[in-house]
Amino acid sequence: MEQFGTFNGKPIQRIRIANDNLSAHILNYGAVVQDLRLASISHPLVLGFDSWDNYLLHSPSFGILAGRHANRIRDGHLPLGADVWQLDRNENNVTHLHGGHTGTGCRAWDVVSISDSSVHLHILCEDGEMGYPGNLAIDCKISITEPANLVYDITAVTDATTVCNLAPHSYFNLDGTVNVSNHDLQIFADHYLPIDQRGIPTGQIVKLAGTVFDFQAPRRLEKHISSTIFDHNFCLHTQQRVLSLVARLTASAPSEGSVAMDVYTTEPGLQFYDGNKLDVPVSGLDGRRYERHAGLCLEPQRWPDSVHHESFAGALLHPGERYHQRSEYRLTTP
Repeated sequence: MEQFGTFNGKPIQRIRIANDNLSAHILNYGAVVQDLRLASISHPLVLGFDSWDNYLLHSPSFGILAGRHANRIRDGHLPLGADVWQLDRNENNVTHLHGGHTGTGCRAWDVVSISDSSVHLHILCEDGEMGYPGNLAIDCKISITEPANLVYDITAVTDATTVCNLAPHSYFNLDGTVNVSNHDLQIFADHYLPIDQRGIPTGQIVKLAGTVFDFQAPRRLEKHISSTIFDHNFCLHTQQRVLSLVARLTASAPSEGSVAMDVYTTEPGLQFYDGNKLDVPVSGLDGRRYERHAGLCLEPQRWPDSVHHESFAGALLHPGERYHQRSEYRLTTP
C-alpha cells in the first residue's frame, strides 16, 4: 500500500492485490480499479491514470464502483411509496447519473482490511446525501482469485427504504491498441432496453434478434461501433440469480497473443457502453491516449430507471434486507 493522493484531507491509498497470474491496483477513492495486468501480457487491461490529479480532473468514471444508484434515473425523480425524492441532477442538469456529484465513485472509502490478494472497503452514504433517503452502509471486497479472476463481493444495508444499485465500471481494452474495434463481444441476453436521447429507457423491453444490439453470437466491434452508439442495458433476468456467465470479450494483442475475459454476475442487467464519448486530454496508463472507443464497459447492475417501470428488475432496498452482488471478470490467455 502506498499513498497516491489526498482527497478532502483524507489519504488516498493505492493498494496492490495479486496472485501469480493477475495483479490489480485498487484506490480507496471510488473503489477504483486503477490498473489491471496479466503476468503474460505487458499492457494494462483497463483504462486509468498514473497521476492522482487526473482522476479528479479528467476521469470519465474510470474503474469506479458506481452508486448508490448506478446508471440513470429520469429527471432525478425518485418515487418511493407516497413520497417523492428529488435527487441530484448531475448530468446536463437534467438526469441523475451514478449516484450524483458525490456518488460512491467520487468519494474516499475506508480501508477495512488488506491481504495479498484482496482489499475490503467500506463507505456510509448518509441520509439525504444527493437527495436519497436512508443511511446506506456499503461494503466492497475486491479480490484476485485463481487462476486470474477479478472478483467483486458487494453488500449493503439501509435504515430506511431506499434504492441500491451498485456497478463495477472499469473500461476494458484487452489488446493494448488505440481502440476496441478488434475486440469480439458476446452477451448472453435476448432482450435489451431502448433509450431516448438522454440515455433514459423508454419503458420497452425489446427482443435482440434481428437488431444491431444482438450479441448472442460473438461479433467483431469494428463493424458496429462506427455506426451505432452502445450505452444500453442488456436484460439478463428480471431478478437476481445464481452466479452466471453473461458476457465474453476477446481480443488478440499484436505481439502477445489473445486475451479473453468472461463476465459472471448475480445481477439481472448488464450495461454495455462502447466508450463513444471518450476524449481524454491527458495521457493514461503507460502514456496511452484515450480517444473515442479506447475502452468499453461491461457493468453488472439492476436495470436503469427501474423506479419508473414496474416491469424492470428493481433496486428497492428495505430495512432488514441485505443487498448482495457478486461479479467476476475471469481472464485467460491461450
